[in-house]
Amino acid sequence: MFKPAKWILASSFVCFSSASFAEDAAEKAFTNELIECAAYYQISSEAIGAMNAPQMKAVGERLKTSASDAQALASKYRGAEQVGKDVAAAKQAQVTKLAGSNNLRGLMAEYKDSCKTLVADPQKRLDYWTMATM
Repeated sequence: MFKPAKWILASSFVCFSSASFAEDAAEKAFTNELIECAAYYQISSEAIGAMNAPQMKAVGERLKTSASDAQALASKYRGAEQVGKDVAAAKQAQVTKLAGSNNLRGLMAEYKDSCKTLVADPQKRLDYWTMATM
């Protein structure tokens, strides 16, 4: 007599648990992208700053702002201290990809467009990850 009620209750918990897991996976993937972008923007900003070219100063400042924006947004989903550590690790991995070169072409090809889109419309990208991880 109580078995159908227990089954409905149990299946409700499974559905809730699955939805919660998908949300966590979506937020994790989204946050990881933000961290990669923050690292890319920091590297790019520093490279432009090192050029000591006054005409590029505004570009360097925009990149620095984008790095801060990406890191702040990631901190909404993961602790700020952890995000700082994760950005530092991502930055080191990206610098390693450069293999001592000052040419950012490889990083730009990988991150420039996707990071620009991510920072411009983060909710759209979070929605994507929510659907992709269901």
